[in-house]
Amino acid sequence: MNPNIQDMAAHLLDMAADSERFIVALAGPPAAGKSLLSEWLCREINERRSGIAAVVPMDGYHFDNAVLERQDMVSIKGAPETFDVDGLHQDLMRIRRADKRVAVPVFDRPLDLARAGGRLITLEHRIVIVEGNYLLLERDPWRELHPLFDMTLFLDVADEVLEARLIQRWLDMGQDRQAAFAKACQKDMLNARLIKAESIEPDRRWS
Repeated sequence: MNPNIQDMAAHLLDMAADSERFIVALAGPPAAGKSLLSEWLCREINERRSGIAAVVPMDGYHFDNAVLERQDMVSIKGAPETFDVDGLHQDLMRIRRADKRVAVPVFDRPLDLARAGGRLITLEHRIVIVEGNYLLLERDPWRELHPLFDMTLFLDVADEVLEARLIQRWLDMGQDRQAAFAKACQKDMLNARLIKAESIEPDRRWS
């Protein structure tokens, strides 16, 4: 477990003490560990106060491959323009209102598609951790999300570590080494460098 998880869980509980809903953005490049860290953090918070935290993964807002095919964007799937940012924005505004439960989509990586209504954010979930690559990107339409976050975190991971993880990810998904290297270095790492270069300064960096 990341040694900062327990401290961060305690900090978020303190920060959210007087809030009906407290939304945290956890951003960073692909393969930085956002999904794992957000789930660990959510679990640690819930162990301290049962049922209070939930995670909203940005990956659930991938456009479907059928949509990307019509726009000739399948080859760049994972780039900022291949996400339904407006849909994410609308759902976060509904979550912010905290007046009813909100169903959010969840991305199924092995199937390479988003499952609509894959997770429910209920009124009990006072702390909502939103995790994803582009949450802090300083360009439209992503910057419209920023006012919805009460706290922002960014995962700092060295490029050489990201590249090794990304190659292994593609190998684990059945790609041969040449294809895995090409996808990691010629697509994913381009997005990683964009995220590092064009994201706003977060409230806190994690490394």
